[in-house]
Amino acid sequence: MINTIEKQTGAAFRLRKGDRLKVIDPQGEQVSDIVLFNAEDLREKLSSGKTLDFEETILITKGHHLWSNRSRKMMEILEDTNGRNDFLLAPCSPETFQIMYKNPEYHPSCFENLHTNLSKYGIAPDDIPTAFNIFMNVQFSPDGTLSVDPPLSKAGDYMLLEAKMDLIVGLTACSAEQSNNYAFKPIQYEIISGE
Repeated sequence: MINTIEKQTGAAFRLRKGDRLKVIDPQGEQVSDIVLFNAEDLREKLSSGKTLDFEETILITKGHHLWSNRSRKMMEILEDTNGRNDFLLAPCSPETFQIMYKNPEYHPSCFENLHTNLSKYGIAPDDIPTAFNIFMNVQFSPDGTLSVDPPLSKAGDYMLLEAKMDLIVGLTACSAEQSNNYAFKPIQYEIISGE
């Protein structure tokens, strides 16, 4: 069954070891933030630093693993039809819009959508790690300057991941204008049982 995460919202769910998760961009140019926790011990969670270390690249895609803060494989990327993702930037938060975009008004954010949906599993805001930003197109210049460009994903592009342990997953349809080429759209996901 394909589930839809409406624009600027999120979801949280369990995966068993061996289950596959398909994250789909149904309309194109929409980022999805994902965070992972070990379902048996929530202190073990997704680590950007460990993943970039062990995969020896900042461009994480098909054939790579997402690693935990305890240096264990959490998920393997089996397919990635887009191929451009980000693991450098933190989930957008209320402070992102205040500090970077000078917007003092309330704005939906991936950070809020992650921690509010994950709270049912006992996961607090301070527990949220740097997310793996599926379909996000972050470019970097030789001097180290970062820029967020429109996603390269087209309608129907997807990533297929396999759980390497029992997991709690948080997933969003990103709320940052710059990340999504200034148009918010839904994200879809499908859980494929490993049994």
